[in-house]
Amino acid sequence: MAEVGRVPNLEEMADRLAIIEIIHMYARGVDRADAEILKSTCWEDAELDYGGYKGPAHSFCDALPNGLRNFVNTQHQISNTLIRIEGSTANVESYLTAHHRRPDDTEMTYIGRYLDRMEKREGVWKIKFRQIVMTWHQDAAMSEDFDNNQSLVPITRATHDPDDPSFEFLGWIIGR
Repeated sequence: MAEVGRVPNLEEMADRLAIIEIIHMYARGVDRADAEILKSTCWEDAELDYGGYKGPAHSFCDALPNGLRNFVNTQHQISNTLIRIEGSTANVESYLTAHHRRPDDTEMTYIGRYLDRMEKREGVWKIKFRQIVMTWHQDAAMSEDFDNNQSLVPITRATHDPDDPSFEFLGWIIGR
């Protein structure tokens, strides 16, 4: 095991940044309910273990956007990413906080971790296997209150579709 705090060389730094980008891009694909973004982060032979779903990643990525549209919106935040690279494979643990706003004005918050096995093929890192591990979750009544927060009313709202302003702003992502 590499010594904690060891300064990585430039190639390892580049690998770590590419791995983190994949993890963040996956979260973006979830929040924008976009199958193509999700699939761009996983190898075609990748597998997922989400508890209720265990199987091919690309099949899950194709189906997930329809399920996500049952929510008004979602936001997935990734933190505390630890990466161990051994050649062209990497084991990665990332903390996950996911907020899901339901149409019935309730909110589900999920706290957990992603355990990823990444592979580097021809200079590209992607997910080969992902397991989600739950720490806890909570359900609560929605507390959004624009009457008491009028300054928030004119702010552009996120959406689960190409009308979200980030699609135009980040059009370079996956060639759009």
